[in-house]
Amino acid sequence: MGKVPFQFSYHPSYHLRLGDHVFPSIKFQRVRDELEQRGLLHQGNLLVPEAATRDQVMLVHSPEWVAALMDGTIRYEQVMKLEIPYSKPMVQGFLYHAGGSIATAEAALKDGAAFNIGGGFHHAFPAHGEGFCAIHDVAIAIRALQQSGKIKTAMVIDTDVHQGNGTAEIFAGDDSVFTFSIHQRDNYPHEKMRSDLDVELNDRVEDAEYLSALSAGLNEAFMCMRPDLVAYVAGSDPFVEDKLGGLNLTVEGMMERDLMVMKAARKRKIPLFVTLAGGYAERIDDTVTLHTNTALALIRTMTA
Repeated sequence: MGKVPFQFSYHPSYHLRLGDHVFPSIKFQRVRDELEQRGLLHQGNLLVPEAATRDQVMLVHSPEWVAALMDGTIRYEQVMKLEIPYSKPMVQGFLYHAGGSIATAEAALKDGAAFNIGGGFHHAFPAHGEGFCAIHDVAIAIRALQQSGKIKTAMVIDTDVHQGNGTAEIFAGDDSVFTFSIHQRDNYPHEKMRSDLDVELNDRVEDAEYLSALSAGLNEAFMCMRPDLVAYVAGSDPFVEDKLGGLNLTVEGMMERDLMVMKAARKRKIPLFVTLAGGYAERIDDTVTLHTNTALALIRTMTA
């Protein structure tokens, strides 16, 4: 493994401190620690982001939803839809994830790639949160870079097992952002939004079929747009032993998935930033391994 030619973004507040919850947000800290122990993460390539500001969050989210989160006016039914307990530390954590995705996207424009050890909260809608996602960090990063004139166009490639419904809704009808989601058809969310390209998979699809479908989808997506930036939402939940997934990808298949997406952007000389999104394996050690492998895939891609 060669020298890491890109930067990682991480903040201790990425751990949302949700208590005994199926979403193990401690995984972000675990991945950070694993990368450091392997000698891949150090002070020289670590970005410590600022929290996203209210104005940055409002590039994507409604004033009412921003106030509900940041001012504590959230209603019971909104918390139930979000499916995680509300707290000020939780909100602050999401703001740091969003700030991390902004910093990571900016770093990718400079270095060709960058890796947020967090983020990917693709179920957040403009006016509400759901599916453990309160703030859509990837959309905020894209809008912030568009606002500053650093990019005009972007593509979101989402390989989480669950459709990126919030992403699809946020960018619906916006020709400047192409949304591509490859996901399990009969899984959350049960009412799906329309992405620019949706590849819906049957239950228990295995490596070969998945990778064939992904390859075809990537070719179609890049025929539709040659973006200034790619955002890769790299959920680890297509893994065969994921508690909230229903696909049968192996550890090796997951690595090939990551390499396929990354090489597709690299071949076209398009900057790419990575976020981690979902991951709920029976053993948290497996989730940490899969997310760490996504970082290893990016190193392989950028040093090839």
